[in-house]
Amino acid sequence: MRKVALFAFSGDPTCFIHVLLNALDLKKKNYEAQIIIEGEATKLVPDLTKKNDFLAETFTEAREQGLIAGVCRACSMKMKTLEDAETQHLPLLSSMSGHPSMGEFLDDGYGIITF
Repeated sequence: MRKVALFAFSGDPTCFIHVLLNALDLKKKNYEAQIIIEGEATKLVPDLTKKNDFLAETFTEAREQGLIAGVCRACSMKMKTLEDAETQHLPLLSSMSGHPSMGEFLDDGYGIITF
């Protein structure tokens, strides 16, 4: 199976929706896709489950399809959204000095795309 890890760094919601849409599209095309919420993108975490936020429906669909690998622990602490990630029961990734390791995804056979 082809595998792609999408590392979302940008805190721009318009950019993040493309991460979600691409992950869903990849899954439809029989790729194994994983979204890693990193950097400024962690500031979006509180809005991802708000019913009136335009990201919420697509995020929920991606989450239900198992496409959310997790959230960077260090960045969510910096952006003051760690508690929101915990409340949403999102996995906190921290194997590389508090951040997710791209190397681990590469070791697991994933290609890396950054947004």
